[in-house]
Amino acid sequence: MSVVSQEQYVAIGIGTEKYAIRIHDIEEIIRMQDITKIPNVQAHIKGVINLRGRIIPVVSLRHRFGLNEDEYTKDTRIVVVKYADEMIGIVVDSVSQVTMFSEIQQPPETLGDSKGSFFSGIGKVDDELVSILNLDKVLQQ
Repeated sequence: MSVVSQEQYVAIGIGTEKYAIRIHDIEEIIRMQDITKIPNVQAHIKGVINLRGRIIPVVSLRHRFGLNEDEYTKDTRIVVVKYADEMIGIVVDSVSQVTMFSEIQQPPETLGDSKGSFFSGIGKVDDELVSILNLDKVLQQ
């Protein structure tokens, strides 16, 4: 079953893979900055940043996906999203564009393990497939 969506998404990159976050969920996108480490938190939580006086936790999407951490580059960004009435930063390797999908399909059932639940769907742009992130699953402890 496919669904046509007029919703806009922001395409992000982790390594060579492309993912998308609903633009409605994004508060802002900022350049990488120093992250203050916090002891005794889950491994995927990098620490906190001070964003104009607000303390925001920052999560590593690479770590969450079981990938090795990579050196930050000039393209590394923190995508600040609204989640459960809080702001949370997500470190991504790059942010490429705002996009809309011509078609969105449910992820295959075989991806229903812990990794598959991170995705709410697979979007298609031209001939490229982009996994749409399910922020509830990615950000829940």
